[in-house]
Amino acid sequence: MSAATIADGRLVVAGQTYRYVPLSEVLTEAELTTTPYALRVLIENVARRAPAALPAVLARLRGELDTCEVPLHPNRIMLHDTTCLPALADFAGMRDRVAELGGDPAALQPAIPVDLTVDHSVIAEHYARPDAVEANLAIDFRRNDERYRFIKWAQNTLDHFGVIPPGTGIIHQINMESLATSVWVDAATEPATIHPDTLVATDSHTPMVNSIGVVGWGVGGLQGQAAMLGEPVTIAYPTVVGVRLTGRLQPGVTGTDLALTLTAMLRAHGVVDKFVEFHGDGARNLAWADRAAVSNMAPEYGATVALFPSDDETLRFLEVTGRPSAHIALVREYLAANRLLCTADAPAPQYDENLPLALESVQTTLAGPSLPHEKVALRDVPASFRTAAGSPSTVTGETDPVFGEVVPAGPVAVAAITSCTNTANPALMLQAGLLARNALRAGLTVKPWVKTTLSPGSRVTTEYLDAAGLLADLAELGFATVGYGCMTCIGNSGPLHPRMEELVAQGTVPAAVLSGNRNFAGRVHPRLRFGYLASPPLVIAYALAGTVLHDFGTEPLGESPDGTPIYLRDIWPADVDVAVISAKALRPSMFERNTAAIRTGTEAWRLLEGQDGIRFDWDPASTYIRRPSFLEDVPADPEPLPPVLETRALLALGDNVTTDHISPAGAIPGDSAAAAYLRSAGVAERDFNQYSTRRSNFEVMLRGAFTNHAVHNRLLPDGAGGDGAWAYTKDRSQILPVYDAAATYRADRTPLVIIAGANYGAGSSRDWAAKAPALLGVRAVIAESFERIHRSNLIGMGIFPLEFACGEHAPALDGTETLRLHGLNDLTPGTTSVAMEIARADGTTDRMTLRLRLDTGNEVAYLRHGGTLPYVIRRTLANT
Repeated sequence: MSAATIADGRLVVAGQTYRYVPLSEVLTEAELTTTPYALRVLIENVARRAPAALPAVLARLRGELDTCEVPLHPNRIMLHDTTCLPALADFAGMRDRVAELGGDPAALQPAIPVDLTVDHSVIAEHYARPDAVEANLAIDFRRNDERYRFIKWAQNTLDHFGVIPPGTGIIHQINMESLATSVWVDAATEPATIHPDTLVATDSHTPMVNSIGVVGWGVGGLQGQAAMLGEPVTIAYPTVVGVRLTGRLQPGVTGTDLALTLTAMLRAHGVVDKFVEFHGDGARNLAWADRAAVSNMAPEYGATVALFPSDDETLRFLEVTGRPSAHIALVREYLAANRLLCTADAPAPQYDENLPLALESVQTTLAGPSLPHEKVALRDVPASFRTAAGSPSTVTGETDPVFGEVVPAGPVAVAAITSCTNTANPALMLQAGLLARNALRAGLTVKPWVKTTLSPGSRVTTEYLDAAGLLADLAELGFATVGYGCMTCIGNSGPLHPRMEELVAQGTVPAAVLSGNRNFAGRVHPRLRFGYLASPPLVIAYALAGTVLHDFGTEPLGESPDGTPIYLRDIWPADVDVAVISAKALRPSMFERNTAAIRTGTEAWRLLEGQDGIRFDWDPASTYIRRPSFLEDVPADPEPLPPVLETRALLALGDNVTTDHISPAGAIPGDSAAAAYLRSAGVAERDFNQYSTRRSNFEVMLRGAFTNHAVHNRLLPDGAGGDGAWAYTKDRSQILPVYDAAATYRADRTPLVIIAGANYGAGSSRDWAAKAPALLGVRAVIAESFERIHRSNLIGMGIFPLEFACGEHAPALDGTETLRLHGLNDLTPGTTSVAMEIARADGTTDRMTLRLRLDTGNEVAYLRHGGTLPYVIRRTLANT
């Protein structure tokens, strides 16, 4: 049906009339029955906001086209501070450049609501003490005063811009518990228009909200900025993978176990750039909190969306979290009327690909020791660690003088109940609290070398743990609350125990165990190469054991006063006990109070003031907020792309290079180039802070690029260079850190490329993983495959994401070659061939055919303009 002929629907709820776009006017009955729910939401959005694109979308749905663009106009945008601060710096830099080119800087304003959650900055410096929350937050405000005042400037000068202050919670948990509406009401029309709540956010774990039927996904900050200004978020029509879940989880098996099992299964199947939709009686049997853990892990298995369609459990979630009853009634009536409510008798849609999983087959599971999809059964953790770490022996055969006992091999240095992935799950958190209580009653204690932290994603978590009487038990065992934010999950774990720091320096190989979503080498802490993802109760179990080599099936955690061995099974809470205490402790009023208070903040936040000018007044002495260098000289018109780009290879890397490897987020080491820069600017070492908090300063971020210890440049001889990636200088006279080596190519105006293997750019939606290479002089990355958000970010910075042909790998290179890329000026949506000529130093020449995939016209435009932000500047000039 033509978009022009779609008749408005009318829905009357509680005496009020609403307007909506009926999917029954867009799709036939047969199509409605077979179309996946995620696609139904996209089609509704296109029909309502971009009707000119609807015919192509429907033709693709019907198999009449191979592909098409789908422009999503989200209702809202969400950001967190370590993506928002550089985005705000970009915003300020764009305003400056627009003004310098004769335009109106005030024209750069968000067109839709934007919510910033400040959750990535607080660090777990103090722990296992009752005032840890206040102590850590005080340090956070002292260190980040300038950054937070910059946010206040944004509040003062940006339209539709709201802030959830530090110490409140994590973006995705706040989104689910307080901000997501399921159904959006636009009161600007008469009658009011209702439609599905949709969003994008500048964090890869945005799909957590897919667990309650809301379609949204993570984008890079560059794409997020364009969306803020009213640009559609355009994607290629997605392949939808249906995962049919059957049965129920066995007693004692948790939502975390399911999430990690699905992460391994879906990563192995291959779902990058795809939508995943869960269905079947097993999906209906899952509680909303278990669904949240599964959807949260979407970037770890590579999916854009991981949807549990709205159903009765979604409505129950809205009730549990204190949403107004009138709104819940509206949600129920609208979703049912528009065929977006999944009922038990509804036929399963038809999916492009299908996968089954029997829930009763899921076992107690961890992931590690260095990737989220490295599924490992609890009993196999010791073997997996020995394989990775080289069968370490005990650290010392005698009692350690500081700890008072022998430190075993594979010691647990960090045990953290952290991350919205699992702290959003009341069953898991209450289970952890009950385990702590049972451990105390059995006389068990946490090993003294373990740093134990509890950092919930919402203050509601603390409230119901307190109501259950379990918060005190957790604190007594050592798991005192240290803050409300991402903390250990994002690498803000703070220092290890001082004695453990010494032991690591002497060769000890410890590990972290955390209830987070990522365990990349060095992410949790620069000194920790290994980490395991686990459920919150298992985090406590490992803190009691003190080593990842503990066999919980055969080895006791301690003894009772009469000498009886105490095993994990003896103190593990029964599911029925968790359910009973949950029914008593969890109340909607807790969520209502928290939602009412999330924008208030502490007194320290309320006292902060910011500038109020449309153009930000930069402080040239600042080590936090600098005008972005890549926006200072943007010309009014784009420079034409050359038909042949002559380049040199700076780095050759392997598989699974993550955005953490490219641009770190954690602590700035005292011996790093970034630290040297900060010292020269007069910053004390205690205030170096994290890379993530200094992302609005390009000087720091450039010096941190590719410094992760796990990164090695294959263009160098074995053993050459130091920690992190080093590279040859242009004249090949020296091997220097990447920052210094790249400068010699920039001085000679020689474009650079990076060569990589599969899964390049996995992990966080980190702009600086694209910004840093661009500022180093990289014009193309050639890899076997890219993760979705990072590919988008590369395009957003004007870097060409090129792939080797299917089945081909990187050629043998030593860095002396000249690589000529032919055809980069001939850009069209779709996949095109790019010829790479390899001119070697001995005079021989090889050729390879590469693939350039550009999904949308927007991606073509961004590359032609040298990136998203130059495109936005020129569009603003044209409009003003």
